[in-house]
This record gives sequence, structure tokens and C-alpha cells, in this order.
Amino acid sequence: MNKYTRQNLLIALTYSVTLIGGMFLGYKFLKDQGYQLSKPVVQGFNNTEKVDEIIHLIDRNYVDEVNTDTLYHLPIDSILHQLDPHSMYLPPKEANEQMEMLEGNFQGIGVEYYVLNDTLLVTSVVMSGPAYNSGIKPGDRILKIDDFFVSGMHLPKEQMIGKIKGEKGTPVRLVVLRPGVTQPLVLKIKRSNVLVSSIDASYMLNENMGYIRISKFGANTDVNFTDSLKVLKSLGMTKLVLDLRDNGGGYLSAATGLANQILAENKLIVYTEGKHEPRTDYIATGGGMFEHGKLAILINEHTASASEILAGAVQDLDRGIIIGRRSFGKGLVQEQFAFGDGSALNLTIARYYTPLGRSIQKSYKDGYKAYQNELEERFNDGELTDKKQKAKDSLKKNVAFITGAGKKVFGGGGIHPDVFVKLDTLGLNQFYHKLISQKLLFDFVFDVLGSRYTSNYLEQNMGTFNVSPIDFHSFVKYLERKKVIIDKQQLNAAKPLIYNDLRVLLYKYHLGDSGYYRALNQYDNMIKQAIVSLQ
Repeated sequence: MNKYTRQNLLIALTYSVTLIGGMFLGYKFLKDQGYQLSKPVVQGFNNTEKVDEIIHLIDRNYVDEVNTDTLYHLPIDSILHQLDPHSMYLPPKEANEQMEMLEGNFQGIGVEYYVLNDTLLVTSVVMSGPAYNSGIKPGDRILKIDDFFVSGMHLPKEQMIGKIKGEKGTPVRLVVLRPGVTQPLVLKIKRSNVLVSSIDASYMLNENMGYIRISKFGANTDVNFTDSLKVLKSLGMTKLVLDLRDNGGGYLSAATGLANQILAENKLIVYTEGKHEPRTDYIATGGGMFEHGKLAILINEHTASASEILAGAVQDLDRGIIIGRRSFGKGLVQEQFAFGDGSALNLTIARYYTPLGRSIQKSYKDGYKAYQNELEERFNDGELTDKKQKAKDSLKKNVAFITGAGKKVFGGGGIHPDVFVKLDTLGLNQFYHKLISQKLLFDFVFDVLGSRYTSNYLEQNMGTFNVSPIDFHSFVKYLERKKVIIDKQQLNAAKPLIYNDLRVLLYKYHLGDSGYYRALNQYDNMIKQAIVSLQ
């Protein structure tokens, strides 16, 4: 298989595993996380002054010794790429999006959208948010926002959504078309603060095993996690599967807060240290809600930063079993410095270390581009897809650390799982990649297939439901109407993937994230392994 094909398979795989699950959740910040809370605003009034201020901040705060004289006269991005892959400059819009995402709240009406046929389709409504209280439902199509027609106007998604966002207390008037209702509905909504949980799904896998999936470590994650634990324990949970796949991290304090719920008192969770940051130990306080039950943590190559802190602590302390594939390998802590114009600098100030002293940060000595392509190289050399290749993992060449139970663990490039589960690439090909990249599966489910089923029917048949051959035939006809060139051989090879994607997207459409993950996990190899491992 040539490099071009391998690369596109990896792209298709990334979409199928992460994009389908997170497409509707808004801005996903998957790599550059591990933050402490930001310091007070520093002023920067023009680009030259901002560069000077950034270099001053580097000199005062950066994790390592840097000759800042060599950084003058470079563009901002080039300055930061000279340091490490995770120090970065955020323009005002991106800085605000990141803050909203990590804080778990924003000002608006509380809906998630998908652009379908140049119309805003409501895919999810935040429980108890302004939109929910005003009667908006998933499946509603937004035709008009205040006095602006948005349907059929070929506006960029950002511009359409921008007309809905606004300050707390301000009103917005929506005209929506609801399936089964002949006349458009007019809804008046007052914008407010909307709280968003970082728990994607929480339910019982069987009579005594609970499942919690966490998408990020935001300001309220430990509270969200505790709330989920209470419900699951009331249902009889004595064992827990904690899913951190594709979790790119977030606040360090959120990871340590969650660790307090599963680790015994006085256990070291993590410590941080840098040139300007003396060693700081984070110790479990005890009294957590799940200190003693059996625990499995699921990780993959997109599990990063704060997620690796938690997985590393559980592994070092022999608290549970780590299942999956080697994690991303981000062991750098950023602190955010805000500028007066709304932009911000995320600057690496320290490294974090697991309780045994492992640094999880993978090497970036070959430069920024090589670092960005490292996951592709893992795919190309077979580490992700071939169980036999895991013995060749570069981590095994590093010095081993020994846990209290005598288990060998390694640092220098992510958390290596205790139980390896290979990436299944059966059916992935160029045609499937096209279906994903052009959002054709999403469009078909939201445009056609969603109306054929009800949420009650899908809920009642969770364990047995699959889309029918008639549905698949309709999908092929839909592609033809969209003038998609169909490679029949590749279509047939990808048919099992397409069937499954249509199934889980239907559950997403009708039952939200919780339904999506319940449906997805039914045939998930890591879930199957976790159930076996926790017996």
C-alpha cells in the first residue's frame, strides 16, 4: 500500500471514529490542552507591541531556558513553533471559543446545529436551556432569525449561527419548520447562560458495570462526573468503564478533581515542574465516590493531556486497567495569557509527571511538522492496526518504571495500555473517505432516513435494530441524485461500515449523544474487552 493510500485511510479512519461522534458538538480542541486558569489581562495594542510582550512572557514563564534574542523579527506563529508544538497564539474569536468550550457555558439559546441543504437543522437541544424551555425540538429547521432569512441564502455556517448568538437577556425570534407541521412556527427566545456537560454518555453496560464517556476536562467535569456516579451507583454499579477516547484534555484542575473520586487519600496524582515553576504535587484528598470498585479506562491515539494525567495515575498506582492504544503523548502544561484585544497566548510553563515520575510528552526534536504527522507514522508502521507491531513500539526502548504490583510502564510518548486493542480498518477505502469528508452519510440521515423511524422505536429496539436493505438502497439512490460517482466495488467493501454509521447516526438524530454512544458501543471491541477484563 503506497503512502498516499495509507494517509487517506488514516484520514477516513479519523473521520469515522471522531468526526461522526463530535461533528455536532461545536468547536473541538483536541490537542493543545492541559491548561491552568488564565492570568490577568496583559495589554497589546499593535502587532509589534504584542510580539514584544510575547517574548517578555516567554522569558519570564517558559518551561525551559530560551535565548529570546533569536526570536525577535519572527512572525508570532514562527516564534511559538521555535518553542514547542503546544505553545500557541489564539486570535480573539478562537480564544473566546476555547474559553467557552472549557468553561462549559456560553451565552445563547442552547441548541446544536447541522447545515443541511443550506438550512440550519437543530440536532440537539440543551436540557433546561432557553431553547428547550421555548419548545424548540431536534429536527426543527430554522428558516428565519429575527428579520433575516437564513434558509436558502447560501450563508456561511458561522454567519448563520452568529445571528442566533448574543448577550444574556437579549431576545431572538426564530421562524422554524417542524416535521409533520404544515405551517412554520414562530418562537421568541430570551438568550441566557447555557451550561453544557462534558459527559457525553452515562449508562449501565450490564447489571453491575457502568459506563461514562468524557469528551473534555472542563471547569465542571468533576461535578458532572460525580453526578453520573451517583446515578449509576443507585442502579447497582460496582464496576466502571471510563471512556477517554478522543478526549484531548482540558483543565489540569478538572483531571485532578476527577482523580479524587477514584483514588485513595494521600495518593500522588501528578506533579508539575518547569524552569519558572517549582515542583507542585497534586495529592488525592480521599473520600471519593468510587475509590474501591473495579475500573477500566479506555484510551486511543487521540487521548491527550489531562486525560493522560488521569490514565497515568491509575496505571502507576495499580488502581485499574488501561485498555486500547497508546495515547497521544502530551505532557506539557499551558497557561493562558490574555491580551486586551481578546486574543491570547497559550504558553507552556511546565511539564507534568505521573506518580512514578514518567514524562508522557513525546519528542518534538524533529520540528513542528514532524510532530503533527506522528500519528500518521504510527498508522503507517502498523502500531495502530497490528497487534504484533505493539512490541516494536518506541516506548519499549525507554527505561521502565515499576509499579507497586510489579508491572512495567514506560514514559516518553504517551500512556501505553495494559491491554492492546487494534484499530479495525476493515472496509475503509477511498470511497468511504469521500462519503465521510463530503458529509453524505449525515445528509442522508438528517434529510431522509430520520423521518422513517421514531425515537420510541429506536429506544425499544436498541439491542436488535439495524437499518434495512431498503434503507441502504435508498442511500445509494440518494448518492445518485447528488451526482456522486459510485465505485461499486468499494461501495460493497464499505457496506458494513455504512450500515453501522447510518444506524448510529439515526440514534444520534433521535436520542442525542447518549443514544449515539449506546448504539456505537454495542459492537465496540474496546467495550467488549473491558467487560471481559472486569469480570
